[in-house]
Amino acid sequence: MDNFYIITNKLKDTDFCITNEILEYIRQNGKKGILSQKDEKGNIIQGTVPEKVDCALVLGGDGTFIRAARELEGRNIPLVGINLGTLGYLTEVELHDFRKALDILFHTKPAIEERMMLCGQVEEIPAHSAMNDIVITREGSLRVIHFNIYVNGELLSSYQADGVIISTPTGTTGYNLSAGGPIVEPTASMFVITPICPHALNTNSIVLSAEDIIEVEICPGRYGKTEHAVAAFDGTNPISMITGNRILIKRAEETTKMIKLYNESFMRRLCKKMKGK
Repeated sequence: MDNFYIITNKLKDTDFCITNEILEYIRQNGKKGILSQKDEKGNIIQGTVPEKVDCALVLGGDGTFIRAARELEGRNIPLVGINLGTLGYLTEVELHDFRKALDILFHTKPAIEERMMLCGQVEEIPAHSAMNDIVITREGSLRVIHFNIYVNGELLSSYQADGVIISTPTGTTGYNLSAGGPIVEPTASMFVITPICPHALNTNSIVLSAEDIIEVEICPGRYGKTEHAVAAFDGTNPISMITGNRILIKRAEETTKMIKLYNESFMRRLCKKMKGK
């Protein structure tokens, strides 16, 4: 690989000291490094991503990596994360190993792992994508909300809960896990539906095929009251919903391409990152 696009979380590298060190190492080895251009909100400015990019280096944590995956959707650019955060489950490289990782990228053709993404649309509002999950939760005061969940047009289940998580396999180690959902091997293709604090006994997660079409409907509240909810995509782009609204969720056409530098099994990485070793 010769052309590297660098995406830095400036909250984790405030003076760009680490970023500049990595840029310098890339240039010392006769390669090209280009720093991403961002607006005041930290979003990559549209139209500034170079056409010729072999790899995107994402400097930050899992949140930075997920954001980069969404912002580069459709560009077919493989990503590798350099961990400047804490857990860094999605980041392949620890900071102290960045030279070793870059040497591999300079001189070999690494394996690329594809991860499925979600696409969600509320009514006529433009669709948004998500790498981890789409979460529908109550908005406003503390109370449970009644949700209907449909799969391929048929009612699957009804919940009274604080919310519901629709997760990719990648996202099962995130909010889904905290809500009691299962962990799924990240290269698999499926949806995991997990209710958040359901007002019922033995309400388990549901695993569906990635080819299914899911709809979540906000139902009326007590005495027919209009309920208010919000749908969030990887924790961002919140869209308000009210009783009668539905969000349609399906597998996105695009995938996130992640570079795999080391031959480490999913279970080994899981144990190491979750402090289970």
